[in-house]
Amino acid sequence: MEIKTFADLIDWTRQLHAHLARCLHESATLHKDERASALLDYISRHERILASAVEEYEKQADPKAMQTRLYDYGVHKPIEKERTCDSHYNDLDFAGIAREIFDFHDQVMELYDNLIGKAEIPEAKSLLEDLKSLEEHEAMRMASQIGRMDDL
Repeated sequence: MEIKTFADLIDWTRQLHAHLARCLHESATLHKDERASALLDYISRHERILASAVEEYEKQADPKAMQTRLYDYGVHKPIEKERTCDSHYNDLDFAGIAREIFDFHDQVMELYDNLIGKAEIPEAKSLLEDLKSLEEHEAMRMASQIGRMDDL
């Protein structure tokens, strides 16, 4: 997907979370370790919810911000979709899965952070800050839940 506007960026983010949800769900059904399978299933459900939340931003965002062009997007290395969906989750243990997922979310937040610094109109900057805040909040919530699962 070619990302030219903030609308494209938000749609790409939504698609990325939805894609990750599908892949993790598939890995959850194939993983041999029950604990790791439960983690993959939980994260899959969480990613579906996050994709829906990002979709709401698409619907409610300021049209002026949504149509703003992203000239500097190419400077940041985009997250590879293929990285999020392959069989390597089947071979990771609980801690390895958690590391991968948090690294994925860190990359999304880093992308937003990078673009916040380059946003030229207040509406675009506000939109990016809101999306980054959503990602941060959801990552913290997921970290809390994963920590509880790990304690069990």
